[in-house]
Amino acid sequence: MYGNDVDFSSLAGKTLSRITNSGNEIFFETSNGERFRQTHHQECCESVRVEDVVGDLDDLLNTPILRAEERVNPPDAPPLPKDDVYRDDSATWTFYELATIKGSVTIRWYGTSNGYYSESVSFEKVS
Repeated sequence: MYGNDVDFSSLAGKTLSRITNSGNEIFFETSNGERFRQTHHQECCESVRVEDVVGDLDDLLNTPILRAEERVNPPDAPPLPKDDVYRDDSATWTFYELATIKGSVTIRWYGTSNGYYSESVSFEKVS
């Protein structure tokens, strides 16, 4: 069952107590018991995954989130070169930046498809 989609920026002002990264989805739990999930709902012919996490996730714990931003490469961005790694017709980079007074973290998701399927990342409130 899917959660309720919310803006990633809704994490600003909240205090995270736990972050779990499985590679296919990331769970965020707040100090007041709210849970959020960052994921991609697989359809058919696409691949979307956490490509990289820059920074220390522990810097985000037990102190209020000052900034929570999402950036997606623009649709008119030049296509990626076709090689052994990037073979699909469409590719989307999505960056999620979180910052506290202790530091910042960038979570980079990467999605590819044949152009007919979504490469988007969902951010959902699950409880």
